[in-house]
Amino acid sequence: MAGTETISFGGRTPQVDPSAFVAPGARLIGDIEVGPEASIWYNCVLRGDVNRIRIGARTNIQDGSVIHVDSPKPGAPEGHPTIIGEEVLIGHLAMVHGCILNDRAFVGLGSIVMDGCEIESDAMLAAGAMLTPGKRIPSRQLWAGRPAKYVRDLTDEELEGMLAGIAHYVALAKAHREALSR
Repeated sequence: MAGTETISFGGRTPQVDPSAFVAPGARLIGDIEVGPEASIWYNCVLRGDVNRIRIGARTNIQDGSVIHVDSPKPGAPEGHPTIIGEEVLIGHLAMVHGCILNDRAFVGLGSIVMDGCEIESDAMLAAGAMLTPGKRIPSRQLWAGRPAKYVRDLTDEELEGMLAGIAHYVALAKAHREALSR
């Protein structure tokens, strides 16, 4: 895609499904796989230089977000890859580092997810929150604050809103791809 930069590093080149949208200005470096209908928005940096990044189908990583990994080291010989499941929503300017975001996880805008963390399916980290190393947000829970702590369980309406957000970003990515191809 024009304006997008993919950079090989350590013998690994980012692999992007043809149906995914990677916006101009985004930078993908190293061992990265982006699944079908996923979207990586303007000015995101995904750096899989010292470990791997996997992004599932219909996931969106919104403008200005940074996705990185953690190197192998004593006590963590595998390091921490960043594994992002399907239909994950990652808000603008989020920092996601060496963690697991399961299917339909939600990371609010401007939030930070640190090494060894896990956000289970249908769980939410609020905007501006910081999930400190090794923490886990169980399914259907909302966590907020710096450091993030449990706030309450999510409602069915909030979970439906997250599903609507996924569909919205899949459609929006198609519209942006079309506009850029003109």
